[in-house]
Amino acid sequence: MQNSALKFKRILLKLSGEALEGSQGYGIDPMRLAAYAAEIKMVVDTGVQVAVVIGGGNIFRGLQGTSEGMDRVQGDYMGMLATVINSMAIQAALEKIGIRSKLLSGLAIEPICEAMSRRKAISYLTEGQVVVIAAGTGNPYFTTDSASALRAIEIQADAILKGTRVDGVYNADPEKDPLAIKYDTLSFSEAYEKGLKIMDLTAFTLCRENRMPIVVFNMNEEGNLLRLIQGEAVGTVVS
Repeated sequence: MQNSALKFKRILLKLSGEALEGSQGYGIDPMRLAAYAAEIKMVVDTGVQVAVVIGGGNIFRGLQGTSEGMDRVQGDYMGMLATVINSMAIQAALEKIGIRSKLLSGLAIEPICEAMSRRKAISYLTEGQVVVIAAGTGNPYFTTDSASALRAIEIQADAILKGTRVDGVYNADPEKDPLAIKYDTLSFSEAYEKGLKIMDLTAFTLCRENRMPIVVFNMNEEGNLLRLIQGEAVGTVVS
C-alpha cells in the first residue's frame, strides 16, 4: 500500500549506461547493478510505481559508431540493442531480490521482451511490477533521453528522475570546477536560456511542452532515491 505522504505515485527513473560500469570502466559491474536494484526496491516497497529507462553507453553508442565511419542508422540500432542488454541485467537484478518486473522494448525481441505499449506498461505498473523499457523509441536518431521523456509522458508519470553521479544541475561541471554553483530549482525557460545540458533538446522540449518535471540527482549515494520520493530536497528540480 502506498504512503499518502510520498511526493510521487509513479516515476520514470532514467539511468545512464555508463553508470553500470562502476569502477571497472566498461561493461556491467555486478556490485553497481545490485546497488541500483536495492535502491529501486526501497522505493517499490513504499508502493510507488516505477518504470526504468537505461542507456547503453557502457556497451555501445550509435554516435560512437558514426564517428568511426559506420552508417548512423545501423549504429543507432546497435545502441538500442545495448540498452536491451542493460535492461535485461536490471531486470535480473530486481528479480533476484524478489521484485517482479516486466521488460518492454521499442524493438520487439521474442522471447526476451514484449513490444512497448502504453496500455501494457500502465497495467503492469498498476499491478506493482517494475517496468523496464528498452531500445529507446525504437527509431534511429533519437537518444535514450528522448525515449525517457516520451515514455514518461506515455505512462503519465509524475516526474522523470534522472540518476547521475553528481548531486544536481550546476552552472559548470562540478567535477572540473570547484567553484561551480548548484541550482536547487530551475524553470524550463531558465535552463534553456542558461544553456544547461540537462537532457538533449528533443527530450527537453517534450518535457517542457507536456509539463513533465525532471529531477536530476546523485543515484550513487545510498538512499537518495528513497529520500527524493519521500519529499526531501534532493538534487535539482526542473519544472
